[in-house]
Amino acid sequence: MTKKEQMIQMLETFVMMDSGSYDKSGVDRLGSLLIDTYRSIGYEETVYKQDVYGDHILLRQKTNTQESSILLLAHMDTVFPVGTAISRPFTIDGDYAYGPGVADMKGSHVTTFFALRELYETHPDLLRHIDVLLTSDEEIGAVSARPYIEQHAQRKKAVLVMEPARKDGSVVTFRRGGGRYTMKVEGIAAHSGNDPEKGASAIEELAHKIIALHQLSDQEAGIHVNVGVIKGGTSVNTVADYAEADIDIRISTIEQAGELEKAIHDIAKRNHVAQTKTTVEGGSTRPPMVRTEKTIQLYHLVKACGAQLGIEVKETASGGGSDASYTSALGVPTIDGMGPIGGGFHSVEELLFVPSLEERSNLLVNVMKHLLTRDAVFG
Repeated sequence: MTKKEQMIQMLETFVMMDSGSYDKSGVDRLGSLLIDTYRSIGYEETVYKQDVYGDHILLRQKTNTQESSILLLAHMDTVFPVGTAISRPFTIDGDYAYGPGVADMKGSHVTTFFALRELYETHPDLLRHIDVLLTSDEEIGAVSARPYIEQHAQRKKAVLVMEPARKDGSVVTFRRGGGRYTMKVEGIAAHSGNDPEKGASAIEELAHKIIALHQLSDQEAGIHVNVGVIKGGTSVNTVADYAEADIDIRISTIEQAGELEKAIHDIAKRNHVAQTKTTVEGGSTRPPMVRTEKTIQLYHLVKACGAQLGIEVKETASGGGSDASYTSALGVPTIDGMGPIGGGFHSVEELLFVPSLEERSNLLVNVMKHLLTRDAVFG
């Protein structure tokens, strides 16, 4: 069986295993398979047990007694519910593979393993410098994984995040941060026909606040505030005594998180409808991945390593979040999008460019070899 055939076979196996963020048993099944796979190249596991979400897994070489230099970061969860793999199974059409999580990020697990397997066969001494952290809840904000990500990223020479590359093969050097808030308004119920003057509409009050929230967006500053879900009221002829709004924020600098939080709470304090009361829950969930000097230097190394293989590696920015934000915020040189080329993420259109499996695996090998065999110092 050729290397390409082996990679496709592994990809199909992974895609056909449901592993949605809220499917602990599914994520843990995938984790167990990955543990067995990595044991074949000398890695042993430390499993961080979780009650609600899937277990997180740290993989290190058995012989490793010192701190490693590189952290490869990958997540096992997808956005798809249980049963998706059966209803929409893995398929290949020409150069493209399809299926739930095929690019984000089942394909990345394939390229990561095959890159490390090549080092195992050609430069086994380098593997003791490379750790792999597999997390279970990236798609919902790393609610349980963040402490482990930050712990194992400390003092690393580089963190390579195995999210899929963009359609043109670009890696990601900047991501906006984000947060989630819920604004809750309590009013006074009354019959809208008999005695509306006795009521205080929570919906009316929330409507004023939604307009103010959206006005916090600033495209030039890279700030976006969106009220995506609203709830409230009990019947059409009742003045609503309760309403709430779910708010998504996106930021481009760490400082903007505090500024936006204050602005949201200020909006909550300003009343437009007498006798209503507003509270706010939530906060910033991910810092931005900032394009620092260290990131730029690491990107140039990745680009040069790609050029040696005849691969043009561009860089891009993303409005979405990933676990790269946590490592970048620590000041650790971080590059995201080191996985295979994909598109249509989180949808029925999700696809993976099959030839990129070998290409991006080779790129990863070259980058790791340069990081470990040359005096690559960033910043």
